[in-house]
Amino acid sequence: MPEITSEDVERIELLKIVSSSKTGLKMLSKEQLERLYRLVDDKDYTHNIETEKSKKELLEKINNRLYDIVEGRVIL
Repeated sequence: MPEITSEDVERIELLKIVSSSKTGLKMLSKEQLERLYRLVDDKDYTHNIETEKSKKELLEKINNRLYDIVEGRVIL
């Protein structure tokens, strides 16, 4: 059984926040969003097609939220 790393724990905690409500992505700071993006992007889900699809969708949503923050379209 693979060992759970500190990055796994951090990714899970951030994903819990995101999945806790419809506005979960809005609850995270820019730094947290950037960190979550890196953590999810680095995780290999190629063994499961459904999970890989969900990963791509989540990365797109995070990217859109980061774009909105950087462009000043939203107030933190």
